[in-house]
Amino acid sequence: MASNAFTVDVEDWFHICGVDDRLPREQWDHYQSRVVLTTRLLLEDLAATGQRGTFLIVGWVARRFPRLIEEIAAAGHEVGLHSFWHRRVYDLTPAAFREDLRDNLAALRDVGVAAPRSFRAPEWSLNQRAPWAPAILVEEGVCLDASRAPVARVGSPGYPHRPYPMATPAGPLLEVPPMVGRLAGQPVPLGWGWGLRKAEPADVLEAIAALNRQGDPAVLTVHPWEIDPDPPHVRLPAPLAFAHYYKLSGFRARLRTVLSGAEFGPLCELPDARRWLAARPD
Repeated sequence: MASNAFTVDVEDWFHICGVDDRLPREQWDHYQSRVVLTTRLLLEDLAATGQRGTFLIVGWVARRFPRLIEEIAAAGHEVGLHSFWHRRVYDLTPAAFREDLRDNLAALRDVGVAAPRSFRAPEWSLNQRAPWAPAILVEEGVCLDASRAPVARVGSPGYPHRPYPMATPAGPLLEVPPMVGRLAGQPVPLGWGWGLRKAEPADVLEAIAALNRQGDPAVLTVHPWEIDPDPPHVRLPAPLAFAHYYKLSGFRARLRTVLSGAEFGPLCELPDARRWLAARPD
């Protein structure tokens, strides 16, 4: 049973939402992929620190690099879902979201992952703008969702900060939110993105310990491209450029310090998740 969860959104450096004009899907096969190299670096760091986690896979990656998914599973990590085409959920219709999810499931099934239980939407986009989406996840067999960030812009500050059951017309879903900090009295990213990259490892570990003392897990999230030793760059709108490139330098070393200083495991091994999965009728 894990005190905290470490999660990886396995996507390539060009899987950026909302910039189809700059990084069109039709060109993805022609870009220099970095996802195998950078994911293997994360696997090395997890092995070196004795940690396991949940790797949430973009279906496009699974189709092109099936051996990588096999390596992740063979190392003892949970394999979950991160959509097929890496599109925001609220930009899709319910039918298109279901199709994308089924394609993601099929891509993982073809490399031996029969029934993934965990899902994260690209850019935390399974939020109040897509109220119909949680029911589709339940209908397609997903048990754990990690898509609702309790911060403004990508989610809502009103979302709970610890795992909680979310009711849907198809049945309940366990929501597992990422770790947040506070800035000027407002919740901000701390367990992911620019917040995690900016923070000193000691501050991250202190926040994790504080959550654990009150009986709550910390959930961290990274992307393989964040530890790329030679990251490709593309001109992006200012908010996206900040989110994508801020404080990349030295992040791998800072992250490894965090991994060495706390206990992490897959989403499915968090205490709340284990109880949730054990109570399921199937």
